[in-house]
Amino acid sequence: MRNWKVLTLGLAIWVVIFSMGTQSVFAQIKLNYSIFFPATHKHSVLATEWSKEIEKRTGGKVQITMFYGGTLTPADKCYDGVVKGISDIGMSVFAYTRGKFPLTEVSDLPLGIKSGLVATKVINEYYKKFIPKELDEVKVMYLHGHGPGILHTKKPVNKLEDLKGMKIRCTGMAAKIVAALGATPVAMPMGETYDALSRGVVDGSMAPQEALQGWKWGEVVKYTIENYGSSYSTGFFVVMNKEKWNSLSPDIQKIIEQVNEEYIEKQGKAWDEIDKAGRDYTVARGNKIISLSPEEDQRWEKLVRPLLNDYKKNMRDKGLPGEEVLSFYLQTIYKYQK
Repeated sequence: MRNWKVLTLGLAIWVVIFSMGTQSVFAQIKLNYSIFFPATHKHSVLATEWSKEIEKRTGGKVQITMFYGGTLTPADKCYDGVVKGISDIGMSVFAYTRGKFPLTEVSDLPLGIKSGLVATKVINEYYKKFIPKELDEVKVMYLHGHGPGILHTKKPVNKLEDLKGMKIRCTGMAAKIVAALGATPVAMPMGETYDALSRGVVDGSMAPQEALQGWKWGEVVKYTIENYGSSYSTGFFVVMNKEKWNSLSPDIQKIIEQVNEEYIEKQGKAWDEIDKAGRDYTVARGNKIISLSPEEDQRWEKLVRPLLNDYKKNMRDKGLPGEEVLSFYLQTIYKYQK
């Protein structure tokens, strides 16, 4: 009889432990994250750290599986993939679906932003102030932007006249900037640019300095031109499926939003770190950094200024507060760069 009681008690304890374990498994929230950067890229590493931090602070209740290199959704399908629930979380570039985010195109204009940290702080302040309806389909985690997109060439460029007849690889807003400066824009994916520069198909390209190392352009260009007055940034998003977000408990939502705030700073600094690495890489190879004189830089800036007016007009035609947004953007950039 005694053995039977012991057996019964042991069975009861086992059932309780099994039940608790089962509840823990069922309580676990599994999410997937689509990112187009390769696994080894600084931004993939940082996105993984963001995911691990959420897992840690939720006590393992939330687990996030990373899908690198666009394997779950390619870069230009990432946002819609989040909306449709193909991925729960996604990071990509607003400009890859140009026209879908008209008000947020302010983040791509040639505004003279000089660092990724400034670009990242400004785009997040813009979002928090204006809460653009074009992002209503998702829950925004945080936004970020790369450091100044400037010119990298095979031949020296010291003044506008040197650009005449040069073929410059660029896409999106950068193509409009190149055209305004008097060079010939050539549309081309990043992956094809190294070979095109190497074979002389193009004479240069527009990009942040991280491309000098990250895409090895430092091997095929000789000059980097600091045309900051006409430089641009590009807006990136990290967003979550809205239905998935709404299914999370308030305590988990609060934890994620705390981590998001911390990673705004981390992401901006990461852009600056890889820009510095790209600059160091190209200088170590004996390539030259050309700083435009203040007067020359102003000449370049004046030529791209109509692009800002075009933005305001386009927003006005769409019934969107483009003038207010652009004014806010410029004031906020000045606040951080003065």
